[in-house]
Amino acid sequence: MKIGNIVIENPVILAPMAGVTDLPFRQIVKKMGCGLVYTEMVSAKGLIYGNERTERLLEFEKDEIPVAIQLFGSEPEIMAKAARLVAEKKPAIIDINMGCPTPKIVKNGDGSALMKDPVLAGEIVAAMTEAVDIPITVKMRKGWDEDSVNAVELAQICVKNGAKAIAVHGRTREQFYSGKADWKIIREVKEAVDVPVIGNGDIFSPEDAVAMFEETGCDAVMIGRGCQGNPWIFKRVTHYLKTGEILPPPSYSERIKMAIEHFKRHIAYKGEEAGIPQMRKHLAWYIKGLPHCTKVKEEIFRLKSSDEIISTLRDYLGELEGDQLQKVNFSL
Repeated sequence: MKIGNIVIENPVILAPMAGVTDLPFRQIVKKMGCGLVYTEMVSAKGLIYGNERTERLLEFEKDEIPVAIQLFGSEPEIMAKAARLVAEKKPAIIDINMGCPTPKIVKNGDGSALMKDPVLAGEIVAAMTEAVDIPITVKMRKGWDEDSVNAVELAQICVKNGAKAIAVHGRTREQFYSGKADWKIIREVKEAVDVPVIGNGDIFSPEDAVAMFEETGCDAVMIGRGCQGNPWIFKRVTHYLKTGEILPPPSYSERIKMAIEHFKRHIAYKGEEAGIPQMRKHLAWYIKGLPHCTKVKEEIFRLKSSDEIISTLRDYLGELEGDQLQKVNFSL
């Protein structure tokens, strides 16, 4: 698949998620075979005003390439200026967020609020396309609500103004992440535009990914919540697409070992003060559903040092491996 002049070798893509798709996590999913990674959404105004925290969101490493940096904002001139600043970092793609449903974003007219003003959305795409040579793409939702489903119209306007790919999440803004994603709207967008269309929503397994390809005809699938605590999904989906074979899910041990690796990477990048609070949700995702996980999660959320958290996870790993060994011996 090509987006503009960028070749995406693997049609399994990491969705942009605030507080999740930072540099350490992107590196992990890239090792798992993810074809294209997206940054967390970046404030165009934050870049213009030189906000240090915002600027750090632009950082990426060579082992992540190709990388898409996602901007949010609703003023064409500011978005174009921000795109020029982003272009200095040389990402593969600059994406426009027209899908974020959170109140603090939409109240300013950003994110999915842009779906209510397709003309303005088109002006933003045009301004950014004119400002940089890097492909401009758009991520949107089905619509604002069920009474204003306009993904097809908006996609056509964005493509007319220069967008090189469209990602569609099959829920409205009013749904947030509840209910079931409507894959039919992804197919409708695919049939309406002549650029790659990326399907997003409710992909939690290799079978889900294949079903989306078959039902929508999309060019790539984008995985969001399905990879939280589960970076293996990229490996499992790509393997299934290539071979038709379903790899087993990760073992208890693999999950804990990855949690520790992710934690170490994150703390090395962010430091303990910022990194530990940010990693708690990730660790909870990694151990969700494992034996005695509630007790371990409570302990992790109480601890305030990296050494203590790592020690707790290693003890938990030993406990789980011991239980597994006992089960094997008993069965023999």
